[in-house]
Amino acid sequence: MVDGNSLAGRLRALPFEVRQYLLITGNYWAFTLTDGALRMLVVLYFHQLGYSPLEVALLFLFYEAFGVVTNLVGGWLGARLGLNRTMNVGLALQIVALSMLMVPATALTVPWVMAAQALSGIAKDLNKMSAKSAVKVLVPKDSPSAGSALYRWVAILTGSKNALKGAGFFLGGALLTLIGFRGAVIAMALMLLGVLALSLVQLKADLGRQKRKPKFTEVLSKSRAINVLAAARLCLFAARDVWFVVALPVFLYDQHGWSHWTVGGLLAIWVIGYGGVQTQAPRLTGLVKGGARGVTAFWALALAGLPAALALLPLAEVGWLVAGLLAFGVLFAVNSSWHSYLIVHYARADGVSMDVGFYYMANAMGRLLGTLLSGWVYQVHGLAACLWISSALVAASALMALALPREAA
Repeated sequence: MVDGNSLAGRLRALPFEVRQYLLITGNYWAFTLTDGALRMLVVLYFHQLGYSPLEVALLFLFYEAFGVVTNLVGGWLGARLGLNRTMNVGLALQIVALSMLMVPATALTVPWVMAAQALSGIAKDLNKMSAKSAVKVLVPKDSPSAGSALYRWVAILTGSKNALKGAGFFLGGALLTLIGFRGAVIAMALMLLGVLALSLVQLKADLGRQKRKPKFTEVLSKSRAINVLAAARLCLFAARDVWFVVALPVFLYDQHGWSHWTVGGLLAIWVIGYGGVQTQAPRLTGLVKGGARGVTAFWALALAGLPAALALLPLAEVGWLVAGLLAFGVLFAVNSSWHSYLIVHYARADGVSMDVGFYYMANAMGRLLGTLLSGWVYQVHGLAACLWISSALVAASALMALALPREAA
């Protein structure tokens, strides 16, 4: 007999919605850990093999491109089949993607790795769309504080996920050093197999499934607020990835002689801190008045000047770069968490996965644009040019926010 005071007993005593939220969060955590580790493994391992920054960026081309399609199709599938199924399919596809990378090093050709990354991109966005949409379904709607509760739940899910992604960056660099590329992907695939087995047994069937079968044409949002927010999100994430994905790790490795451990460790600390700030975003955004439009524009403008300031500083002094990176992370975290809340707030209660899927399609397009620019611009013009482009993209995001509704979110 299980003691009611034990951990298992306390978990069973929680409301059903909270238990499902914890299961979804744990699922999302495990997936994100492998996703961050795999990204760092690919960047460092293939650069070590002699790939140029642009060639490394191209390895992620299908990862990001398929994410665009997946968010559209995945949101529609979630509404028809249930979010539990799309989440589990995402886990299974990530296991297949990792298995593809277990081949001998001689078989790791560019087309093969791009195909594996394509599957990983599909898996990541199915998992992410399912997790974010499920929160809207699970948060009680009859509470007077339902709006603030939704923001807190989204902030905790998003922030904790990014903290785990940061840990994944460190894990990727560490595993590459300790057990090599192939050993690392085998270990991660085995871990996800266990997570998938638990999810198949415990996650509620038909979570978020619509009673009416939506048509595929309904995936394109008819809401002005969602369309504007999606465009702003595209620019925001392109601004991050244009210098963070390829340019920064390669710059630290090549120009400053940092080891895999050190590069992975810095990016891990950055993303972990970024995730921690995201969990506190409801408090920080509450300091600014002006409704959805004013708050979104304010925080975007606050972020826009940082990359430009960094570009004017001597990047040979790595201290300036690290300090600027940390400051960028704080402001970007607030922007990202606020955006994540707004899309769930604006999404329809019936059909949330399609609205969220459409929004994260724009997110994936921003990552795709940023990743390609990160490799090409850095290779041709250097890190400072990547930073100037980042600043311009954030400024564009701030201008778009002025078209959001005036009412409070």
